[in-house]
Amino acid sequence: MTILIDTRDDFTLDAYARAAWAGEDVSFSTGAMAQMRDARTAFLRLLDEDPKVVIYGVTSGYGQRANLRFTPEERRVHAARPPRAAASAFGEPLANRVTRGIVFARLANFVEGHAALSPDLAQAVAAMLGTQQVPTISREGHGGAGEILALSQLFLPVAERAELREKDALSLINGSPCAAAVLADAALSSRHRVRLATEVLALSAEAFLAPFDHYDDALDGLWGDPEESEALADFRALLAGGSAQRRPYQAPVSFRIVPRLLGRAIRAVKAAEEMATRSLRSITDNPVFLMPDDAHPRGRALSTGGYHNAAAAPALDELAACYADLALLAERQAAKLLEGRVSQLPDQLATGLDDARYFGTVPMAAVGFGEAARHAAQRTFLPGPESGGFAQNDVASNAIPAWNKHEAAGAAFDACLAVLGAIASQALFATGRDAPPALTTILVGIRKVLPPVEAVTAMGPRLQALCAEFRSRVYPSGAVD
Repeated sequence: MTILIDTRDDFTLDAYARAAWAGEDVSFSTGAMAQMRDARTAFLRLLDEDPKVVIYGVTSGYGQRANLRFTPEERRVHAARPPRAAASAFGEPLANRVTRGIVFARLANFVEGHAALSPDLAQAVAAMLGTQQVPTISREGHGGAGEILALSQLFLPVAERAELREKDALSLINGSPCAAAVLADAALSSRHRVRLATEVLALSAEAFLAPFDHYDDALDGLWGDPEESEALADFRALLAGGSAQRRPYQAPVSFRIVPRLLGRAIRAVKAAEEMATRSLRSITDNPVFLMPDDAHPRGRALSTGGYHNAAAAPALDELAACYADLALLAERQAAKLLEGRVSQLPDQLATGLDDARYFGTVPMAAVGFGEAARHAAQRTFLPGPESGGFAQNDVASNAIPAWNKHEAAGAAFDACLAVLGAIASQALFATGRDAPPALTTILVGIRKVLPPVEAVTAMGPRLQALCAEFRSRVYPSGAVD
């Protein structure tokens, strides 16, 4: 399948998932190619007809050399240099799905002519998505203004092969497609992760026989929060047909506040989806080219701060914080299911006096993962000037660092869900109960990887396998690679 791009409206989360996660290729429509050719022609005409025009990185140098002014010949020599000097980040690579997403997001600046780059170069960038593996980008070492360190790594190979002219190289490495891509990636994975969490936490509530009162539909109106109502409705649907004989008094706090915490997570996912959609369609180039009009017959090139996406890091931070808080609930519920005097279930889920199985160390593992989630879910503030600021570049981008923390918090939360899922499954086994119809699929999935434990065993490898199974739900179709 090929994704056909005609305008910025085609940059949707669905199209992003197809290009970045599913590996589909992308091409420009005939109309988009014509618009890019017209913009390129108008831009070159502006350079030729207005010798006094000041355009950052085109008629001037980059960064601390922005005060230099080029002659036409110097301008062409400058333009022909591939962006080697900025490719200085190093370390562990970003996932290939994210790097593909950055390539896809980069095309938004091109499609309506605002980058004013050569149309052949725009096609070469789109063609990168025709290969399964794109160039590697480091996920570490990003302390620069904008995203030039990452984008130089990504687009240097295509720039090395091209005959670069004015603004071509700059159009490859300026803007904020990295922020748009990491936010879109997090929005997509969070959809799956929050759904998985809802099912595992509902399975735990059934295993604990938490009173239905905690999720009653009367709470929808009492709480008055749409996302919390959504979480309550999900729980009611998942628990429908569960055991009629419930616990006679309220469950611990970790069971009762689940709908409110899940509501917060649902709200965070919706916010991330909205901001990702805006970001994917946003024109963030610096400088950005505007076509000629009556007021500006030669067109304009504006220097902007579009390369800094101020919404990405806060949205990623909120998702990570939701994971950390829900991880705590998962760990506490796992411990309470094992504690007979609290759960009213067999203590340690033992099925007889001679049962030597002991699960008490399993929630201890969740404590460790929960701590990892909380450590990762720290607020991502703006980095200060990199290496003294280099005259102009005195504030760095924080999107990729925030995504790194989001991923770390998410992975730790997945592990906590694996612990809770395993113990909830064991609780149903120990008491001879089935899951409600809507939770049968997840219970079967858990037991396919981690069957009920009937003898003393090392749980670590089994939990690792279950965590991997859960992560395949968060990142379907091999997108985790």
